[in-house]
Amino acid sequence: QVQLVESGGGLVQAGGSLRLSCAASGRTFTNYAMGWFRQAPGKEREFVAAISWSGGRTNYATSVKGRFTISRVNAKNTVYLQMNNLKPEDTAVYYCAVALTHYSGSYQSEYDYWGQGTQVTVSS
Repeated sequence: QVQLVESGGGLVQAGGSLRLSCAASGRTFTNYAMGWFRQAPGKEREFVAAISWSGGRTNYATSVKGRFTISRVNAKNTVYLQMNNLKPEDTAVYYCAVALTHYSGSYQSEYDYWGQGTQVTVSS
């Protein structure tokens, strides 16, 4: 059974940093793209970042570009999201997801498996 477990969320002041992790189990995700999405209270889930199977290609939402960095360590079946210069508007539940393709984009329909999410709260 495929399982994605996010960790690293928490409460941080504006301007601070957090690093989220997503550990995958149940199958090897070395050949698959992975992504991060988020959902703020009262809003729809939105794309944050994605990384290709090898880590050689990344893409980001405009709102986080230059502040967030997605990376992966295939040997650990883990993807990370380094979040710097956090803003109150970054407050949301963050989800990782896997797309059973080499490359993925910003559409939720591209992703096949999802984690349960981790809460990130940024205070002003």
